[in-house]
Amino acid sequence: MAKNPASAGKTVTVEQIGSPIRREAKQRQTLVGLKLNKLHRTSTLEDTPAVRGMIEKVKHLVRVVDGQ
Repeated sequence: MAKNPASAGKTVTVEQIGSPIRREAKQRQTLVGLKLNKLHRTSTLEDTPAVRGMIEKVKHLVRVVDGQ
């Protein structure tokens, strides 16, 4: 049976550093999916491949604060 990465309890904290104004709708939706909506807000999420992909998609708008 494969190990579930969520059971390891790893998290990643991201902070929004860029505005979604004048960005593509998909980028705005990705920020909402990361639970970010205003500048300098932080969100702690499970460290999964899906979340890492979302961060990569908007890497110019967010900053990874720490990964545990």
